[in-house]
Amino acid sequence: MPAISQSEPNLFSYRKYWAQRFGVAPVLPMSRAEMDELGWDSCDVVLVTGDAYIDHPSFGMALIGRLLEAQGFRVGIISQPDWTSAADFTALGRPNLFFGVTGGNMDSMVNRYTSDKKIRSNDAYTPDGIAGKRPDRAVNVYSHRCREAFKDVPIIIGGIEASLRRIAHYDYWSDKVRKSVLLDSKADLLVYGNAERQIVEIAHRLANGEAISDFKGIRGTAHFVKQIPDGWQIKDSTEIDKPGKIAPVADPYQELPACDLKEPDNPEEKAIHFDRQLIKDKRTKTVIRLPDYDAIKDDPVLYAHTSRVMHGETNPGNARSLIQKHGTREVWLNPPPIPLTTKEMDGVYDLPYSRLPHKNYGNANVPAFEMIQHSVNIMRGCFGGCTFCSITEHEGRIIQSRSEDSIIKEIENIRDLSPNFTGHISDLGGPTANMYRLACKDPKIEAACRLPSCVYPGICPNLNTNHAPLIKLYRRARALPGIKKIFIASGLRYDLAVTSPEYVKELVTHHVGGYLKIAPEHTEQGPLSKMMKPGMGSYDRFKEMFDKYSKEAGKEQYLIPYFIAAHPGTTDVDMLNLAVWLKRHGFRADQVQAFLPSPMAIATAMYHSGKDTLHKVNYKADNISIPKSVKQRRLHKAFLRYHDPENWPLLREALKDMGRNDLIGNGKHHLIPSFQPKGSLKNPGKIQRFKTKHTEMTNKFGKNKVRPQPSAKN
Repeated sequence: MPAISQSEPNLFSYRKYWAQRFGVAPVLPMSRAEMDELGWDSCDVVLVTGDAYIDHPSFGMALIGRLLEAQGFRVGIISQPDWTSAADFTALGRPNLFFGVTGGNMDSMVNRYTSDKKIRSNDAYTPDGIAGKRPDRAVNVYSHRCREAFKDVPIIIGGIEASLRRIAHYDYWSDKVRKSVLLDSKADLLVYGNAERQIVEIAHRLANGEAISDFKGIRGTAHFVKQIPDGWQIKDSTEIDKPGKIAPVADPYQELPACDLKEPDNPEEKAIHFDRQLIKDKRTKTVIRLPDYDAIKDDPVLYAHTSRVMHGETNPGNARSLIQKHGTREVWLNPPPIPLTTKEMDGVYDLPYSRLPHKNYGNANVPAFEMIQHSVNIMRGCFGGCTFCSITEHEGRIIQSRSEDSIIKEIENIRDLSPNFTGHISDLGGPTANMYRLACKDPKIEAACRLPSCVYPGICPNLNTNHAPLIKLYRRARALPGIKKIFIASGLRYDLAVTSPEYVKELVTHHVGGYLKIAPEHTEQGPLSKMMKPGMGSYDRFKEMFDKYSKEAGKEQYLIPYFIAAHPGTTDVDMLNLAVWLKRHGFRADQVQAFLPSPMAIATAMYHSGKDTLHKVNYKADNISIPKSVKQRRLHKAFLRYHDPENWPLLREALKDMGRNDLIGNGKHHLIPSFQPKGSLKNPGKIQRFKTKHTEMTNKFGKNKVRPQPSAKN
């Protein structure tokens, strides 16, 4: 196996495949009849997805399909097939090169089940929102059917479902550690993250006659190996993060110090510099052995250690390969792909998408399409590092931005070509609205950094927080003829926004439609420290700016804060304090969000192990509060909806058990009333007394004093 490359060819520099002569398809075909109309006798690649086929760059299969088409390949789509047999998987015939399989834009388990493991009543990625159009663990099921349909065709799995299951992972729905999805799906190759680089290289190499079994060194892929290749050295994971004595976090620049940004003049220092460069070169042929699946499946602390090591190898600039044994098989995980350049990002988003659902759906409404049809993705990636979020694990923390011209061109296309455009762009954003063109001030520091976040516990001094390019983009976009309003609907990182009052003023004055959603997630330091989220001081500063600029603009506008219930590190007292804060500030949440342990997330390792995995873990380390029981999770959600009469019986019992009878009463300063309105309970017979175990939790996790109750005037 070759050393892992530190650079990649331009995405559009490959010689096009001969099938380019067929030209660009109006939409990628989903039937033999459509293939006949295009003059195709076969497809080179068939993509199988759990989503409805929307030819829009916000849908992964459309983006990958159009990208492969731009490389000259004939690409067909099998959308939401009947998985009970292989019949639908043969609809387009045998693909010449490979099947590409994904569960869709959402993980199939997250798509179907709530955080309380209840079945959802709809599916936003299905025509008319009908639920049940994809199987649980869709990647596995679809892969098996592809193999059944055409046994000898290579199968490549990808998308967020495969990406977050690329190594052994805790599975919330079965409450156990599962093997890498590569084994469960019986696929030949797994691509993770935004897979443009990987999939283009794979397609061209297969077209050149190479066997997929030989694809062993491609960044952003996972595959099987029979043994460690010659020339590679093994480093045990316990040498990097020994699950023993808890120690301070290591210096993230220790292997490529910031002082080495230029070659030293002193001969002795020069020798050291080149030795370090030699070490860096050796890293490209170093593989870290993670604990075996059989070792971690029943050992939560060892699982937490594995998670910590894996998350330390996610920076494309310094990540090493990982290997993990599953029974008799070895899964090899290559480092993440090199991020796309601005020119490559433009190329991907400038492809000839129709931006419409496939004609087969007729007049059916696809809810996800209705939401994003007039939105524009301006960047990808997130360096926030929130532990409950999987964006960093999937897209990476390095921001990849499109050019201003490319974004403006897409807005103009929406204006000119969308059949129901009314002049309103629903969003200019991405994973985070205001990270456009933000990056480390020095690429060498960025390549060496191992910190999990650029903004926690505070904004890194090496981070460029200049919002000027984003302000310029906003102004140019809203000045376009025919554009009435541009909204910013993506999540806003307000601790970054407050570093640029000019940006906040621009946003508040021109791009808020009365309400702006932001996500403090909590008010208490206990859970915030486990989320890697800023304290409420940043929220208060942003709110002050928001109110000031709204008033100056003569607009009545409001912030809508979002919060998470039952996150690791959260006690009942934390939720009580949050409820008191909500009552004091007059917030009444219509919907609440409870923590859902998604595969591979840092907070999921906390949930499974009971340890704070942001620090080194061992078996004797103190446990943190993990709200796992149905009753406790229900209580935490009830605190967020303290105003709902359905929750009052539960909250009354909890407050009494916590010794907080002073919050029960009929005054403005009370959290809930002492009476129950007649007919306010949907299921009065099912209300049961709930013990919070407050005393036990206080003894176990330390004191967490409740804030003083608000006065009546507040």
